[in-house]
Amino acid sequence: MPQLNLSDVSTYVENNIGVFHQKRIASLDSLRLSTVLKRKNPYLFKAKYMQTAEQIVRGLVDAHISSNEETVFGDWLEGLAIFINEKVFGGWKSGIPGIDLEFDRDGCRYIVSIKSGPNWGNSGQIKKMTDNFRSAKKTLRTSNSGIQVIAVNGCCYGRDRNPDKGDYFKYCGQDFWAFISGDTELYTEIIEPLGHNAREKNEAFQESYAQMLNRFTLEFGNEYCSEHGAIDWAKLVRFNSAAGRT
Repeated sequence: MPQLNLSDVSTYVENNIGVFHQKRIASLDSLRLSTVLKRKNPYLFKAKYMQTAEQIVRGLVDAHISSNEETVFGDWLEGLAIFINEKVFGGWKSGIPGIDLEFDRDGCRYIVSIKSGPNWGNSGQIKKMTDNFRSAKKTLRTSNSGIQVIAVNGCCYGRDRNPDKGDYFKYCGQDFWAFISGDTELYTEIIEPLGHNAREKNEAFQESYAQMLNRFTLEFGNEYCSEHGAIDWAKLVRFNSAAGRT
């Protein structure tokens, strides 16, 4: 088994981490106030005694950012995991639906579905993943009846003390990075390169974030506040309910 060269990992991260930051900013630039207003419960704002446009707008935008960043960074980490595995085990991005990574080791074909963290899905989503594993095994055995296929749900962070799930294995955090690389310390070693130019990139993001808060707060005030500055809750609720019917 080839030894993982950490300088290759650092170079990959430094050359590609900018994509994550670019997508963060692009998500903000393309966001519209009407879009985030449709997603949130206006009754909750009232129940939490939110009295200013800025409070509501910041809550909306921060919720969007949190959800979006988890998705974008999860996709980015998937690319990093595939790159690392290719360097050590010759793995590749799978073309089978629902499978992210395939590689051969010790006479077995491993099929991997990569997720950000251990609590990534509900029972229906987990069942869908399990169905994808079964379908992928069937596809692979059609072309090679003697192949031993092992399914793995890999999670980039967290832990799971019971990895054997019957139909598949679940490896999280340290176990996942060791599984795809053969390096038991990789889970800590990748932290340093992830900070490459992070301060500069985050400053650009914060500038876009501040501009968006200002724009949305002004727009919200014009649309959903009275001439005296009070929030027009009835109008806000009507918009949210009507939006659900369009």
